[in-house]
Amino acid sequence: MSAEVEAILLGAAEEARAAIAEFSGEETVGEYLGASSEGPASATHRFLAQMPGYRGWQWAVVVAASPGATHATISEVVLVPGPTALLAPKWVPWEERVRAGDLSPGDLLAPPADDPRLVPGYAGTGDPLIDEVAVEVGLGRRQVLSLWGRNDAAQRWHDGDHGPGSAMARATRRMCRDCGFYIPLGGALGVMFGVCANEYAADGHVVDAEYGCGAHSDTPPPQGAGSPLYDPFDDGVLDLVERTEQA
Repeated sequence: MSAEVEAILLGAAEEARAAIAEFSGEETVGEYLGASSEGPASATHRFLAQMPGYRGWQWAVVVAASPGATHATISEVVLVPGPTALLAPKWVPWEERVRAGDLSPGDLLAPPADDPRLVPGYAGTGDPLIDEVAVEVGLGRRQVLSLWGRNDAAQRWHDGDHGPGSAMARATRRMCRDCGFYIPLGGALGVMFGVCANEYAADGHVVDAEYGCGAHSDTPPPQGAGSPLYDPFDDGVLDLVERTEQA
């Protein structure tokens, strides 16, 4: 960029301000923030934007000039976020926003195409219980859990609220695997997981065999029973006196 062109481009601040005023109104243009070169024939002038809802945003006006020009021309007027601008969070597609627990009665949630958690029912899953049943009744279900899907579920359950690392499990030395309320799952997942049948504990939830809580079937009863022991009250040792009126 020649010195002459640079001087014209960087000296076009007032022309840039006038372009914003024409585009959006004089009241929307704030403090001048400076200019920067964008190449051999263009530069950008920035102004603080004064608009409701755009705190921290800036007006950016791109000006251009070619060698031999006597003035700059306006190429573009845009609003851009400044370093302190409040921006909307990154857009996330709907199917990636759904989380566990979001499903409500009447909602429909189809699995994504080529879901790695599922394989066709005619394919072997590696789980003998599922495969034997599928052979017995024909092709079985149209889709079944894949090995990846089974391992993913196992890891999620192991790391969840009913896994061995949870606060409840760390507070006791007893484990579900030897609890009378523990019902092991069928198939390959039954090696590590079961369902709790204690209504006062994790009733109906899948629990890790190494999970535990204070409602284990082997929990001993508290020492003592009934009300605390007190000495009996014996009114036979009392002396009864007749009350007299004081003079």
